[in-house]
Amino acid sequence: MTDLVKVEAVTTEQLLQNIDISDEGRPVLVPDTAPEVSILRLLEAGCYADAIKLLALGLPKRESVWWACLSTRDIQTPATDENNVKALIAAESWVKKPTEERRLICKQLGEITGHKTPASWAATAASWCHGSLAAPGEPVIEPPAHLYAHAVAGSVILSASISDPVNPEQAFNRYLQMGLSLARGGSGKPE
Repeated sequence: MTDLVKVEAVTTEQLLQNIDISDEGRPVLVPDTAPEVSILRLLEAGCYADAIKLLALGLPKRESVWWACLSTRDIQTPATDENNVKALIAAESWVKKPTEERRLICKQLGEITGHKTPASWAATAASWCHGSLAAPGEPVIEPPAHLYAHAVAGSVILSASISDPVNPEQAFNRYLQMGLSLARGGSGKPE
């Protein structure tokens, strides 16, 4: 039994079909058990990026993007440039009301910010949750169902690395606790 009520996958194996796990993380996984087991084992082993990728994919899209927003908000400062501030606000707005209009704003801001920052990846994650990857007026290209999770993972991992570039372990732990809170049906605030 698992207390990650928001994770619909019954086994880790279901999630592994759409993500790559590091050589260090593979032996830690228990594919035939609930994802929570593997996520916690990866966390304990210090395979933070792998744990983040697995959890990002396990969460529903809105919660996953919200996790990216929470970690990004944590590292934004008054010196953060205007486009990255706008990208984060757009992603947060999409989570609250995931409309096509808001998705397109996220897509635009993800492109403007160059897919190089946590805010850029949070906005991109929202834009990859539904709609089309193609330009307006072009034939629709639906994003793969798991694509958003890769952007979420990028956002969370970058946030942790920016939070403490020398010793990011505490930030990785903090952000994983936020994601686990969301997976348990919480607010994303570590308990």
